[in-house]
Amino acid sequence: MVDRSDPGGGATTDAEPEPDPFDSFRQFTALPGDVLVVSLAMFAFSLGFQATGRYLPQYLAVLGASSLALGAYGSVGNLISAVFPYPGGALSDRLGSRTSLTLFGFASTLGFLVWWAADPFRDVTVGPTNLAVVMVFLGLFLSQAWKSFGLGATFAVVKQSVPPDRLASGFAATETFRRTAFLLGPLLVAAVLSAYAFTDGFRLVLLGAAAVGAVATVAQYVLYDASNDSIGKSFAGVATVLDDLRSLPDPLRPLLVGDSLVRFANGMVYVFFVRVVVDVLAVGATLPVVGALSPEAYFGVLLGVEMAVALLTMVPVARLARSVGLKPVVAIGFAVYAVFPAMLIFAPPDATVLAALFAFSGVRFAGLPAHKALIVGPAEADAGGRVTGTYYLVRNMITIPSALVGGWIYGRSPEVAFGLATVVGLVGVAFFLLRGREFEAYATV
Repeated sequence: MVDRSDPGGGATTDAEPEPDPFDSFRQFTALPGDVLVVSLAMFAFSLGFQATGRYLPQYLAVLGASSLALGAYGSVGNLISAVFPYPGGALSDRLGSRTSLTLFGFASTLGFLVWWAADPFRDVTVGPTNLAVVMVFLGLFLSQAWKSFGLGATFAVVKQSVPPDRLASGFAATETFRRTAFLLGPLLVAAVLSAYAFTDGFRLVLLGAAAVGAVATVAQYVLYDASNDSIGKSFAGVATVLDDLRSLPDPLRPLLVGDSLVRFANGMVYVFFVRVVVDVLAVGATLPVVGALSPEAYFGVLLGVEMAVALLTMVPVARLARSVGLKPVVAIGFAVYAVFPAMLIFAPPDATVLAALFAFSGVRFAGLPAHKALIVGPAEADAGGRVTGTYYLVRNMITIPSALVGGWIYGRSPEVAFGLATVVGLVGVAFFLLRGREFEAYATV
């Protein structure tokens, strides 16, 4: 093995320890108290988001929402992801970390409760829809409050603490811990839905998510000492974003274009995955010990399979990137994103085939650590958070209308919507393969 130059000025060698993706578990109790509390809160809210978010489109459909309304739900979610961090950061600067984290935790918990309370109002007409659907949209604004924090900070911490040619493994460590909640959430939902009809069962899940969120919020307020903590400067205006966009490192520009196309394609149909499994294919399953599962319950199992594959492959793929480079690994992840919609909509209604498809879909997550490394790697040593924030803001803004476009098409033909999503995604993959650049620290020499 050879030494590789550190663009930040130092040299890294293979003698340096590899970031261990399972340190998040082994060293968990050794974390400082405030960091431990925030980590537990992140896990708790991730569990609540993942247990509810993937089923919300089906819940909306049961409440009487149209395909266009489902698309609007997805686009509003994209909008919130894009714009929430800036006002959230400004409010945090005014109120302080402890108070703001508690406030946002309370808002997210309240969002779960609003979703739970929506069902009895489905017969109350509000314009072209009903009050229950309106309440789900209101709950979306509330529930996403806590989730909007931490992205830039996570990138910056990993950037500062991990050698350049091991960034993918460093991000694999954070992803492994966070996505364990992503694995558990859908499996818990599947267990509940195996015993209850969908609406009753999902409302129990929403109450459970609210309970977990409430405990995490109280724990944050009581145990978190942020007297010396600072989130950073508040947003200085659109000009700041434009300046940061113009100053993006050159290698990120083709990555941003390709990524935006792939994510736009995925966003067109993402909210309809549950609808395809539950209503279009209507596939349930009979599992040993568990017994017969409804399509709604089996969808939770499929999400569990997807995340299990992601967790199993994330670590070895991140290490593989040191041999083959970041670009091939990221391209594979993009390709899985792109082809999955067409594979799903044209799949036979067979439980085993769907399990294999969702296992294949899990491979896209394996490329996320390499993707994050490719984003933050070219940034200057003290600019990782700003570069990350700018990159994700631009990408999320571009993908805002994707679900609305997909919902309009899906209402006319699910096959066309999913097939077109794959076409757009493959264009993004091709662009990245042709124009994308490798991060220097991962380039073979």
